[in-house]
Amino acid sequence: MPSVQAPLQHGAVIGCAGKGRFSSATRADYAAAAVVLTMDGHAGLVYELAGDESYDLADLANTIASAAGRPVTYQDLPKAEFKQALIGMGLPDVVAELIAESDIGASRDELEDKGRQLSALIGRPTTPYRQIVETAVAAG
Repeated sequence: MPSVQAPLQHGAVIGCAGKGRFSSATRADYAAAAVVLTMDGHAGLVYELAGDESYDLADLANTIASAAGRPVTYQDLPKAEFKQALIGMGLPDVVAELIAESDIGASRDELEDKGRQLSALIGRPTTPYRQIVETAVAAG
């Protein structure tokens, strides 16, 4: 899940994912899965671990705006422009390229997963992205 600080400061979430959807989860959700995966019965198995809910970057911007009580929009940029913006924020070229490529992957529906394998492993729903955003906005 992207940080909420820059969108709050600038009033925008930027990316190059178009309407592509993300199915992210919290570190706590992944940590709970790690515990389960150390137990018997998982050796040699492959799981697609993702959050139960998916969202696009416009949804993310709207959720940040709602939680903060101020406007935040999504600005969909060409990949090269998004990458340059990330570099301008201080990210190394290789990291900016990785993030931009991830957004391109999302635009091709490669980062949305509806399998719910993570929640099945941990025995509960994953943390809703709205809750993650609201907590981050409240923390400042």
